[in-house]
Amino acid sequence: MDERSLSEVWTNVLGTQPDPPRWLIFTAAALALVVIVPHALWRISRNVVTIAHEGGHAAAAVLSGRRLTGIRLHSDTSGVTVSKGKPYGPGMVATGVAGYITPSLLGLLGAALLTAGKITALLWLAIVGLAALLVMIRNFYGVLSVAVTGGAVFVVSWFGTPTLQAGFAYAFTWFLLVGGARPVVELQRLRRRGQAPHSDADQLARLTGLHPLLWVALFAFVAITCLLLGVRWLLT
Repeated sequence: MDERSLSEVWTNVLGTQPDPPRWLIFTAAALALVVIVPHALWRISRNVVTIAHEGGHAAAAVLSGRRLTGIRLHSDTSGVTVSKGKPYGPGMVATGVAGYITPSLLGLLGAALLTAGKITALLWLAIVGLAALLVMIRNFYGVLSVAVTGGAVFVVSWFGTPTLQAGFAYAFTWFLLVGGARPVVELQRLRRRGQAPHSDADQLARLTGLHPLLWVALFAFVAITCLLLGVRWLLT
């Protein structure tokens, strides 16, 4: 990494890049669906959604004044974020809400950046966010998941052609927008079968007295709204 390369990257991060051709945007969307819809591929790609989910819990905990102690990511695509503070109150509620809505909100942020021509900025924001998250990971599989994800983004952002960078950024954004909605559906399916008594929705119900379905509805509303807005922004 020479000084000239770093200077060029910094210039690209601050600047804007031209809009990619429409075929690339649609191809990126198709690739995102390919790794989301088939169950076999979703079992792998869902790890990225889990990273965003637990990152949302972590960010909300810190912003609400709680002390973040660690994050664990597991091979079954589950995760746990542990923070210290009062076991009730607005901080706990904010922390609980953040998980399921964060992937969709990040997808919407990505759509906003891409609409503004900030392709390189999106990639490097992802790298910075993953690096910050990596510091708080407390198990080997979690470190591996975050490192592989961050490494893939870095390789594309540093060595990729402008076309590859644009395609990757759009595919990543499509993935978060669509992939952020699927776990909400899975959550309610598990709850209906009685297989998720300690889900975020059920924990929020115990904290607030509101029915768990209301929290699932909130997660779904945010996911659908972000998806619709993201589609509009990315295709106009």
